[in-house]
Amino acid sequence: MILPLADGSGDRLAARIYEPVAPREGSPLVVLVHGLGGTQDSPYVQATASHLLGLGHPVLLLDLRGAGASRPLCREQYHAGRTRDLRDALAALPAEASRNGFVAVGYSLGGNMILKYAAEHGGLRGAVSVSAPIDLAAASDRFLALRNRLYLRYLLGRIKQETLAASEGLGEEERALIPTLRTILEFDDRFVAPRNGYSGAADYYARNNARRFLADIELPTLILHAGDDPWIPATTYTDYPWSKNPHLTALISRSGGHVGFHARGSKVPWHDRCLEVFLARV
Repeated sequence: MILPLADGSGDRLAARIYEPVAPREGSPLVVLVHGLGGTQDSPYVQATASHLLGLGHPVLLLDLRGAGASRPLCREQYHAGRTRDLRDALAALPAEASRNGFVAVGYSLGGNMILKYAAEHGGLRGAVSVSAPIDLAAASDRFLALRNRLYLRYLLGRIKQETLAASEGLGEEERALIPTLRTILEFDDRFVAPRNGYSGAADYYARNNARRFLADIELPTLILHAGDDPWIPATTYTDYPWSKNPHLTALISRSGGHVGFHARGSKVPWHDRCLEVFLARV
């Protein structure tokens, strides 16, 4: 399925809808949004989709602008705050797919996008974020820690490869610049920010942090994070006044890593079991 975007760029998003064998009456379409460097085929997305289909929920898998199967259809690239793309994608779906509404689930950077979307656009039956970098500057800074050096190299390599795969839309100066960038901060400051109208990484982070939008969310929202997430500081969650917004339910586990949450005695990650309960309630 190809979904057009309404910004005049001509970019389109690739998506797939899966219907369960035994549908659950009245279940909303669950939209799964991948994280930075991911796609709809990422293992964590596929695991959730499989679990939800088994429970009778229809699922939409979406490649964000410039990612996965959307890459050859796009000149531009997704970023942490590009929520209008999701709005356009949902609006382009056939009426039958949206008959029971939507619940949007975002992982990591996709989680930040979903929380911002919930505040800006609403229109969802529920929203869920898993391991979201709700303070983008703090997460960018954490990547510089010595223990994260190997993962930084891996993630940055994926992002560069994904960006350079564009057949058009990149200038020669940008193509020469991208291989020289050494950190997520440099990538955001010298490529993402100027390309999207921000003065630099600090401006991009400040204007797209999910934390600044949480108070404006007015729909049921589940927020999951692990205290030992190596890439997102736990303090960005523990020092937020969650009780001030009754629409938010924040569950912060002692352990679980980043989009991990595996436990003994269960093949289903904790975040998917929490999502199962959340969907039953909404």
